[in-house]
Amino acid sequence: MTEAGRSRLADGSKRAPSRDLGQLRRLAAYLIPYRAQVAGALAALIVAAVAVLSLGVGIRYVIDGGFVEARPDALTHAVEAVLIVILVLALATFARSYLVAWIGERVVADLRRDVYARVVRLPPGYFELARTGEVLSRLTTDTAIVQTVIGGSVSQALRNLLLTVGGMLLLVAASPRLAGVVAIVVPLTVIPVVVLGRRVRALSRAAQDRIGDIAVRVEESLNAIRTVQAFAQEDRESERFAAAAEEAFGAATASARARALLGAIVVALIFGAIVVILWVGGHDVLAGRMTAGELSSFVFFAAVVASAIGGLSDVAGDLQRAAGAAERLLDLLATEPDIRAPANPLPLVAKAQGAVTMERVRFAYPAQPERLVLDGLDLVVRPGETVALVGPSGAGKTTVFQLLLRFYDPLSGVIRLDGQPLDALDPQQFRTRIGLVPQEPFIFSADAWSNIRYGRPEASDAEVLAAAEAAAALEFLEALPNGLATFLGEKGVRLSGGQRQRIAIARALLRDPALLLLDEATSALDAENERLVQIALERLMRGRTSIVIAHRLATVQRADRILVMERGRIVEQGRHGELLARGGLYARLAELQFANGLLSEARSA
Repeated sequence: MTEAGRSRLADGSKRAPSRDLGQLRRLAAYLIPYRAQVAGALAALIVAAVAVLSLGVGIRYVIDGGFVEARPDALTHAVEAVLIVILVLALATFARSYLVAWIGERVVADLRRDVYARVVRLPPGYFELARTGEVLSRLTTDTAIVQTVIGGSVSQALRNLLLTVGGMLLLVAASPRLAGVVAIVVPLTVIPVVVLGRRVRALSRAAQDRIGDIAVRVEESLNAIRTVQAFAQEDRESERFAAAAEEAFGAATASARARALLGAIVVALIFGAIVVILWVGGHDVLAGRMTAGELSSFVFFAAVVASAIGGLSDVAGDLQRAAGAAERLLDLLATEPDIRAPANPLPLVAKAQGAVTMERVRFAYPAQPERLVLDGLDLVVRPGETVALVGPSGAGKTTVFQLLLRFYDPLSGVIRLDGQPLDALDPQQFRTRIGLVPQEPFIFSADAWSNIRYGRPEASDAEVLAAAEAAAALEFLEALPNGLATFLGEKGVRLSGGQRQRIAIARALLRDPALLLLDEATSALDAENERLVQIALERLMRGRTSIVIAHRLATVQRADRILVMERGRIVEQGRHGELLARGGLYARLAELQFANGLLSEARSA
């Protein structure tokens, strides 16, 4: 993906939302598979609009035929006709409401599916500049706005448009003179509604934003509850939440006040307009220019037209918001990841051995393109070999793993797995041959079965149990209340650091990778957990190519080779004793680690 594309997402929340309603036309492709439902909804909408306008005609016959002419039979027939129209209206309204809601939910489900499918395929480099919260907002808030419009606002707009056009035609047909009065009175009624409606929408959005602030505050404090309590900041966090709640209350009451004022003005204006029309029309009835039934139906049509025009103004605001949401969603859908399979990827070699070659690799992260993290790196790892990467922070050790997994592509140079260039392979395919045990393994909010199976969902229960036992995890997992079926908590919060590491090792064991990447797998563990994890790691590394990043030298002492990295290059390599004897960077790192008389113990290891 281009730098501009990442920047657009990073700045997405700061940009003014698009008001180009043409953005909504880009969503038409999502309606095509549901043409039958769309046609049914349009038919029901037209029938409902015609039924509403027919009620006005029915009112005229009820009054003129039943009341004025004092004909009971005419009154009965007119009322029966009106009841039939009402029944048709009810059925059409049900069909329209259900079909439109179904279409809105279906389209948004499809849209969310496609957006998420695109997001999970974007490489980690994308999220260096893009904010995760902005992506989540697009998946939730923006899709909800689109659903509101497709599942309601568009239908309401078409309905109000039909009622406006049909009502105006019937007004002119009933009394051109009164229609002219309506043409003057209705706009005078609608204009204040439109102006105040914008104010109400702005205040409503502000109220929703304040509610969002409350949600953010709660999520942040609860995720950091241990830190909050450890530093005795419960009172301060409560005060901050109370302040956010008061802001939300103030915004909500301002919105409620504006809505109440708008409602009062709408009632006064609409009834005032009806009185004006009744006054003018009443004189026409007295003069014999129209009947009482015609005047009643005329007032009905005028009310329908005024209501429809006001509804159109409300829908316009929703459509503009939806246009901005659609633009953001479709921009995300159009984002092409930098890391993707070539058009014709090479088939993987039949026998995976895990051999790794990096030739003159140069790389800089997208967030800091001017700073080279790897500068002409050459690396060869033979099949079945255990190689350790050591060096100071920022030397490029973890970056090697990022490139081997092809989360990024190098600026220059070639990376090969089993002799095949990574950029000529399908990433999803070759990653199945790599196992990763990170420094801080991620435990999903599920049970141990699901977490261990994550790399190989089709594995049997027996295979999962065998992997857990080999990773020294089975004992503590079976001791949980429901054994391996116990919910492990969000991010594995119910487990210790060592237990999480052993589940990650079991996950890698079950995957049975040809190439194993271990990133600081024991750096944050106590002595007992480190011993258990080391035992599990030895089983995991047996018989497979392994690359290990470690600051603690207990692991690297047993490596076939130790590669010492500094400033993106390999500056030393050899075995533990050889490197200590040379007195170079490795020896200095060892001296720092085994300070206070422990260096001699390291030399004798």
